[in-house]
Amino acid sequence: MARESTSQKKTIGRVMHEFKHGELKSHGRKVRSPKQAVAIGLSEAGASNRKSAGGKRTRRAPTRQTKKRG
Repeated sequence: MARESTSQKKTIGRVMHEFKHGELKSHGRKVRSPKQAVAIGLSEAGASNRKSAGGKRTRRAPTRQTKKRG
């Protein structure tokens, strides 16, 4: 996951505070799952829209093509 900016951290913190106090709602219902609360916080903060800082990736070597016989 990408690093969050300070404003994103504040937004996630606010959402988690609402969840812990039973004030967080989704589609008119109370959110009961911590995983769902985290997902709501990340989507509100826009963290899912940023590119993740993925690790170093290696490229696959191209395959050799053999000549067709005949």
